[in-house]
Amino acid sequence: MRSVKNISIVIPAYNEATVIRRCLKSLVDSSSNNGGVQIVVVANGCSDDTADRAREFGPSVTVIETEVGSKIHALNLGDKAAKGFPRFYIDADIEFENGTLEKLCNALQQPGVLAVAPRMVVNCENRPWIVRAYYNVWLQMPYCRSGMIGSGVYGVSEEGRKRFAEFPQITADDGYVRLLFSSEERQTVESCTFAITPPKVLDKIIDIKTRSHFGNEELKKLYPELWTSDEASHRLAILKLAINPLWWPSLAVYLYVKFAVRRRVRERFRRGEINKWERDDSSREEPAT
Repeated sequence: MRSVKNISIVIPAYNEATVIRRCLKSLVDSSSNNGGVQIVVVANGCSDDTADRAREFGPSVTVIETEVGSKIHALNLGDKAAKGFPRFYIDADIEFENGTLEKLCNALQQPGVLAVAPRMVVNCENRPWIVRAYYNVWLQMPYCRSGMIGSGVYGVSEEGRKRFAEFPQITADDGYVRLLFSSEERQTVESCTFAITPPKVLDKIIDIKTRSHFGNEELKKLYPELWTSDEASHRLAILKLAINPLWWPSLAVYLYVKFAVRRRVRERFRRGEINKWERDDSSREEPAT
């Protein structure tokens, strides 16, 4: 097993004071037995104490502050400060299991593997049935089950990072990176996981999925040569679930969200709301101490 050394982690953070500690603690714990892990937090346009909370971790975390409230700008600033490879890009609300970094680095040592992500776990504890129903279906979709790079954490080898220069000014940076690699070149490492906490209400799911779908539509327009559609496999996955009546209530919730998101995205393009940012703050509540 390869030791976790000389890698860099870039974390763009916009008003993430409520979650940055748990993210950084999970990263520090995951690499606690190995040296040489560089963590760069880029606090972009923050009006809270995200930067101060990140500095609590001492020299193990480099903190960069910028007045520009842009995730892409933050990613590019973090990239310039990052020194090592493999290189990981992580949202500030992500939590890692212990040993995750080592397993991801080992996966990137396999021939032909240039991009990796851990397996995603959706923490639906204390969430209502309607939220759990949506994610039960969503996790069955092809995007989540095959080589997923694009839900808040991904890593690339030094060779993989050469696929692009700077991050382009787009909504879906992770979706863009995913398109740069074939399914054989990217890998979901099943032996390690990361957790996301979903919204508490369905309306907030529609908000964050609108941003995600908008990002995909943007990628399709800007990079048609890279874009590949999985709509056929998506429809097939839904049909397979629909055979079993036990899935019908959850499918109804999932399809309602999907249609609502598509309608809202069409409206955004019609109104020219290119830079609108949907985010769910209910999943970013600071844990009780």
